[in-house]
Amino acid sequence: MGITVHRLDGLSASLGRAWHQAMDESPEYANPFLSPEFATGVARYRGGALVAVLHEDGEPVGFLPYERNSFGVGRAIGLGLSDCQALVHRPGVTWDTRQLLRACGLCVFEFDHLVEEQKPFARHVTGRFASPVIDLDHGGDSYAQWLRGAYPGLAKTTLKKERRLGRDLGELRFVYDERDPGALRTLMEWKSAQYRRTGRMDRFARPWIVALVNHLFRVREEHFTGVLSVVYAGDRPVAAHFGPTSRSVFAAWFTAYDPELRYYSPGLIMHLRMAEAAGRDGVRLMDMGRGDKEYKDWLKTRELRVGEGFATRPHPVAAAHRLWRRPVRGLRNTVLAHPTLRDPADRLLKTVGTLRASSGRPDLARSGNRAR
Repeated sequence: MGITVHRLDGLSASLGRAWHQAMDESPEYANPFLSPEFATGVARYRGGALVAVLHEDGEPVGFLPYERNSFGVGRAIGLGLSDCQALVHRPGVTWDTRQLLRACGLCVFEFDHLVEEQKPFARHVTGRFASPVIDLDHGGDSYAQWLRGAYPGLAKTTLKKERRLGRDLGELRFVYDERDPGALRTLMEWKSAQYRRTGRMDRFARPWIVALVNHLFRVREEHFTGVLSVVYAGDRPVAAHFGPTSRSVFAAWFTAYDPELRYYSPGLIMHLRMAEAAGRDGVRLMDMGRGDKEYKDWLKTRELRVGEGFATRPHPVAAAHRLWRRPVRGLRNTVLAHPTLRDPADRLLKTVGTLRASSGRPDLARSGNRAR
């Protein structure tokens, strides 16, 4: 096995095609977060973004995109934003993890949404977590018929709220692939306010994330298309979502809605409308990402498993990094896994968010809790 390392901001067309081929040959790697388009997008706005390419008989057969700092600490590309991570490879390819890290110039490689299939990384996984998904199958029915068939327990209440929303504000209209950048700005403003209101880290206070989302919104490729979906009542946007899709997988990413209209359940309406439209568009799976949320339990048809951990080789920096990061991750996971701890923590964060909003103080919450 030969390994070469390349800058992502200058990835050649031939390597891009080989990467796509590896995605196409394994359904585990069909997620758009595993595409070269996502990795090169991150590389535009983040320093130290590279890709290790595995070769067999001179042919590229595997791709690991990552970020590296000057101390040799590596992390999965877009860690904290990406909901799917892996070394994307053709069937039958395997690797030696220490050899891989050495070739990448890494003493440690951190991940938090690793595809379960990644056997060579298995002994470095410190925890496995559910990632709820929706299997999409559209038989050509209308939205209302699809909803009654797919979610009979939610259909009556949801359709009633949609009708009431239409009566109160104007006819309900859903756009699956909205190309208006103004609607994307509205989504980011809503989401930023939600992060602050709930005491979470405001991702959209970071210019590089805003720039990345704006860039991905313009990407229209077979293995990665940035899709902005919007629910309108009359001419007023009610809820919006932005996320990437490949030919077969839709990744739920950033969802937000007008908080004045929360009693209409606009977030739930948004997800149901997206699922129906994505299935009609030929997508077969909606990946809602790791995390315990009530609406995910309502909508999921099954769960994938993703791994969190640190692949390391013997090095003082690797030991120090694990000593620093593992307790933090462990404490966070313990809180999120137990409602008796999670609910009070949520209330505390919301109180902090309210106090911060009233005082105009900057973001205080730096826990990295995934609020999507």
